[in-house]
Amino acid sequence: MGKKDASTTKLPVDQYRKQIGKQDYKKTKSVLKATRLKAEAKKNSSGFRDAFLVIAAILFFVLCVYAFFYLNLSNEVNMDLDVD
Repeated sequence: MGKKDASTTKLPVDQYRKQIGKQDYKKTKSVLKATRLKAEAKKNSSGFRDAFLVIAAILFFVLCVYAFFYLNLSNEVNMDLDVD
């Protein structure tokens, strides 16, 4: 008996999902198509951004290594000049 009573009552989550589904049917096809195209364009454009970020990170790392060696070598050259 308890199982039959439990199956007839709907959870609030299911009611909420059903309500959202009804709202999607109210939209016209052109609005749904525009939304889909916008989402696809956003998803595809992230590839360029990711590639740019990777290249920028590599360049930043190379610049840091160069600056580290430049500062270390410039200090050694100054020390050699002071010895004279």
